[in-house]
Amino acid sequence: MKTEQILSALEARHPGELEFLQAVKEVLISIEDVYNQHPEFEKASIIERLVEPDRVFTFKVPWVDDKGKVQVNIGYRVQFNNAIGPYKGGIRFHASVNLSGLKFLGFEQTFKNALTTLPMGGGKGGSDFSPKGKSDAEIMRFSQSFMLELWRHLGPDTDVPAGDIGVGAREVGYMYGMYKKLARENTGTFTGKGLDFGGSLIRPEATGFGGLYFVHQMLKNKGIDIKGKTVAISGFGNVAWGAALKAVELGAKVVTISGPDGYVYDPNGVSGEKIDYMLELRNSGEDIVAPYAEKYGVEFFPGKRPWQQKVDIALPCAIQNELNLEDAKNLVNNKVTVVAEISNMGCTAEAVDFFIENEVMFGPGKAVNAGGVATSGLEMTQNAMHISWTSEEVDAKLHQIMNNIHDACVTYGKQANGYVNYVKGANVAGFMKVAKAMMAQGVI
Repeated sequence: MKTEQILSALEARHPGELEFLQAVKEVLISIEDVYNQHPEFEKASIIERLVEPDRVFTFKVPWVDDKGKVQVNIGYRVQFNNAIGPYKGGIRFHASVNLSGLKFLGFEQTFKNALTTLPMGGGKGGSDFSPKGKSDAEIMRFSQSFMLELWRHLGPDTDVPAGDIGVGAREVGYMYGMYKKLARENTGTFTGKGLDFGGSLIRPEATGFGGLYFVHQMLKNKGIDIKGKTVAISGFGNVAWGAALKAVELGAKVVTISGPDGYVYDPNGVSGEKIDYMLELRNSGEDIVAPYAEKYGVEFFPGKRPWQQKVDIALPCAIQNELNLEDAKNLVNNKVTVVAEISNMGCTAEAVDFFIENEVMFGPGKAVNAGGVATSGLEMTQNAMHISWTSEEVDAKLHQIMNNIHDACVTYGKQANGYVNYVKGANVAGFMKVAKAMMAQGVI
């Protein structure tokens, strides 16, 4: 495989799509050795086919605000690859949404979904609309307008969206309600639905829960107990909340949460009612964590990131590229044991390289945060079977899926000296499943 040649051609075709190009480069470098062992992949141009989405929908989304003025946003849906199942991936409502970011997320989702072993392809969507500061009525009108354009491209066996940043149960409910009316069917076409109409128990916590199950296995693989370990978490939304809940349940101590305004350091640990307060902060719509420091009398670091603290485990849970090379050097100097991305591509490429060079246990997002989409897959199964599992049943299935993902990463990522390169392991395991499916189905 001529990695640089492929990347150069991709960059010429998609100039300026930095997040997407970064994600593709990371995967291609990881899989180069195994790819070259399969000449049939080269003949079938598997890589050239895999790095281009099957299709991209771009559309305007006009809606009326509470003052009667018409607003216009841009909507997207990237259907990346359906070799192993219907397209599956979240919808994101945030001012930062653009095509490059969604293509990166859809590309990553393809491998992440493959790792779960559930029959799901990769996709992603969203809009530059931000729910922050909008009324429920405005969010409903926008969601309905968004779905008015997208609904014809969705379906339980075609494309199954979910929530993501800016899209919670409220937004999913509005979109699913509109989809159901237009499609005239009540099927599991969305995941992350409310429990009253087909949602799965523990779905809001699942990404964080799954991330901690993966981290627990990483430590266990090295004979290290998670109990008593200090944990830095970024963010304070659903993902960070689930991660904090499970970390405390496993016996670790969470000492930071963060927001766009800075981070809070709580040496006594974020637990009990403090974790519940994270939900209050998120639901306030203010998108800040400073009130936590005021409420509990702890230190707040405005404009800073939590990676300056000395901790055993660092868990980016907010957004892509939130942990850079400087942060990585600081964590390594402070003898961090594990860094694991519970956000998508939470670390810059330079930071990831630094962790691996220093043989720090590093878990990439496509493996670590797969618990969210795995539980969405379990929701699809429940919908298809017209049943509902208990929290314990869903959690047990999630735990087993995360353990299996960890084992697959070790199988493909263990080096001669015993160090496990989880980035390579996750990329190769996901790639091989998708590549073999594509080969079996011919040139389509």
